[in-house]
Amino acid sequence: MRRIIFIILILISEPVLAQQDEIQWMGFEELESSMEHESRPILIYFYTDWCVYCKKMDRNAFKDPEIVSKLNQNFYPVKMNAESLEKIEFDGQEFINDQARTKRNGIHQIPLLLASRDNESLTFPVLMVLDENFRIKIKSYDYLTSERMKKLIKG
Repeated sequence: MRRIIFIILILISEPVLAQQDEIQWMGFEELESSMEHESRPILIYFYTDWCVYCKKMDRNAFKDPEIVSKLNQNFYPVKMNAESLEKIEFDGQEFINDQARTKRNGIHQIPLLLASRDNESLTFPVLMVLDENFRIKIKSYDYLTSERMKKLIKG
């Protein structure tokens, strides 16, 4: 009987332990409902499928246990493919990828709105830290090593 209970406990706890190894990314719709329950800083990560540096960050910095723990505990981590074709409703507005109608790799309205720079083209990856009131604190348009990522989310 003890053996059965022990096996059941291991099977139940395994998914919980596995979740701690990965960042619990969310979308903008989830962010809006989460912010109603608890205020936290927000980390937004815009990537594209073709971005080599994005893939490298996914494999390295976003797998670092210290970064995973800090993002899951202290931030609302939002990850978005900048070329997404999905319609996203956020803050009472609807956002789409208008550029997809005329461009092969059109950029969605949300990254255009949040990550654009004056007189410079939008490059990826883009990492942003916003405070609880959605004010932008940090914007990064570079590949970040684990060490640089730790400094960025530190404060």
